[in-house]
Amino acid sequence: MPNISQHTLHIAAMTAALKAAHPWLGAAMPNPTVGAAAFSADGQLLAAAAHQRAGEPHAEALVLAECRRQGLLSQVDTLAITLEPCNHQGRTPACSALIIDSAVRRVVYGVSDPNPQAAGGAARLRAAGIAVTGEVAKQACLLQLAPFLYHQQTGLPWITVKVAQRQDGGMIPDPGAKTFTAPPSLLLAHRMRKKAGAIVTGSGTILADHPLFTVRRLPDFPQVRRHLAILDRRGRVPADYLAAAKNRGFAVAVADDFGQVLSDLGRAGVLEVLVEAGSTLLASIQASGQWNLWVTITQGLNGGEDRVDCQLNSSHYLPFQPSSFRLDDWLPQA
Repeated sequence: MPNISQHTLHIAAMTAALKAAHPWLGAAMPNPTVGAAAFSADGQLLAAAAHQRAGEPHAEALVLAECRRQGLLSQVDTLAITLEPCNHQGRTPACSALIIDSAVRRVVYGVSDPNPQAAGGAARLRAAGIAVTGEVAKQACLLQLAPFLYHQQTGLPWITVKVAQRQDGGMIPDPGAKTFTAPPSLLLAHRMRKKAGAIVTGSGTILADHPLFTVRRLPDFPQVRRHLAILDRRGRVPADYLAAAKNRGFAVAVADDFGQVLSDLGRAGVLEVLVEAGSTLLASIQASGQWNLWVTITQGLNGGEDRVDCQLNSSHYLPFQPSSFRLDDWLPQA
């Protein structure tokens, strides 16, 4: 790709970084899922990767290691990262230091890091003589990173609510059936579970359906441990259900206040919660305004395609422009 402009290279590199992050959205909690991509000066993609698990190498480190493994490190001209490179030593080295020690000439990033402990990477890179350009493909990066940015702003997890309803508005399947939605909608629901760090439900849902709340229909992230928070003011959920949920790998908590659940999950580092509940709890959450994204799946007519509607709560802090939202971009790929 001869005579490629810097702008074209920056967009191509950030597009590759976003694409690398997409399958892993939600996997790295309490860290954000960050993507990175390395390009040569003539626009050739050399490597791309995403941060996949907290405590393991960040996206930048993975990309640079892959370039080094292939003998391509000296060819790296531009490194694109969806989030500003971190500037602190935690369980992994500071990415800004790794970049300075490499052959990277230019860095582009999508969103400045709001975490005061990690911020400052861009300034450190510039001081080392590396050309840095920020806010490249910013809206797309904000969308991918929204739960992390929301948590940084509020200390609370992003709340996604999923509702499945029949044509008449009812939520109960026919006798003997577990669902009334079509297979594509069931896959969508499991993609939503996969991305969430916690499931919130009510005692009525547990007693009526004995749901597993596990990720099925697509592979789950390896070694993930989600929270399951059950609102149960009257202590109706049986002990054997709680024990079975723990055996399925959940960190189980029973509570009587939705606001307290959110605070507790936020302190635990959960970035996104998925609410799967019955009509009573859903009505309470909707009335309180304590939600960010409301997804309604409505049964199709005469066995036809289900309708999926999404609503963003404009009264809450939104890191991205609502017009940029697409549910498929929000969820890990199937």
